[in-house]
Amino acid sequence: QVQLVESGGGSVQAGDSLRLSCAASGGTFSSSTMGWFRQAPGKAREFVAVSTWSSGDTYYADSAKGRFTISRDNAKNTVYLQMNSLKPDDTAVYYCAARPPYSNGPYIYPSGYKNWGQGTQVTVSS
Repeated sequence: QVQLVESGGGSVQAGDSLRLSCAASGGTFSSSTMGWFRQAPGKAREFVAVSTWSSGDTYYADSAKGRFTISRDNAKNTVYLQMNSLKPDDTAVYYCAARPPYSNGPYIYPSGYKNWGQGTQVTVSS
């Protein structure tokens, strides 16, 4: 059973940066597409970024383009989300998620991900 543990959230000011980490265990990390999602109070969980297993390609939600960077270290079984120029609208619980090994897109739908972390809170104040 794959376990995902996020860390790195916190409370910051607008314009600040945070780096989220997600450590995976119990599965074949290098063969899994890894995504980051977020959920704000009263809103649906939404796609943020993804790192594919096969080519390492990355894709971003429009809201994340140019500010967020997803990366992965297969040797450490860890995926990261570097978030720069944070805005109050980025306030949410951030989740990392793993698709089943060797599976492909579409990547933006939470239903395509099999394993989820517990989430880490990011709060951005103006």
